Amino acid sequence: MTTPHTAMILAAGLGTRMRPLTETTAKPLIEVAGKALMDRQIEPLIEAGVKRLVVNTHWCADQVEAHARGYGGVEVVFSDEREEVLETGGALAKAAPLLGDDPVFVVNTDAFWAPADGAPLKALADAYDPDTADEILLLADRARCLGFDGKGDFHLSSDNAITHRGEAPSAPWAYAGLRIAKPALYAAYPAEPFSAFRVWSGLLEKGRMQGLPLDRFWLHVGDPKALKDAEMWLRCFGA
Repeated sequence: MTTPHTAMILAAGLGTRMRPLTETTAKPLIEVAGKALMDRQIEPLIEAGVKRLVVNTHWCADQVEAHARGYGGVEVVFSDEREEVLETGGALAKAAPLLGDDPVFVVNTDAFWAPADGAPLKALADAYDPDTADEILLLADRARCLGFDGKGDFHLSSDNAITHRGEAPSAPWAYAGLRIAKPALYAAYPAEPFSAFRVWSGLLEKGRMQGLPLDRFWLHVGDPKALKDAEMWLRCFGA
């Protein structure tokens, strides 16, 4: 498919694991080597051709909105969650009227890849066939990443179909925090707090989810230690 023109930016989280840095600052605005976390995702989105950003806000909402209004060359609209943060699934349910009918990028703001460019976004769009899958996830190789110490999320087959790790002790692929999704799938749910996995579990059972390996080094910045490690890595490799 063609590259989506709209991206949902998940910027409403409380950033509890990043405290005390997030006590007065929104996590997406924390700088890594001099650049805000959310900028490290949004700049490649704009390079890839995205024209519209839908940004949800909750914690330090005024800060996030002021920062996002500074992006040039794109329309920026906000999904206000000041009253209640809706998590990764509920956020899309509430924002669905703003996202339109076509598939959109959905972006976490606590991870990025290096070197930073729009090529992985275009590759994900090229790999996505909405007739055969309802969502496609960008997947990071656990052996080629920094800041992620989990057991992995998915197994990936040769035809890009994915299965969840389930009860297995580990899986080779971690969700890289970026995917293409159909807003209508979430519009069917009430705008209440729930994880995207509520939707994913049904899609996985139907074989309607796919994955694409990220052809870049992946950095996950979930807590202050990971932040220090990411800054050190960027200084060493100049990415």
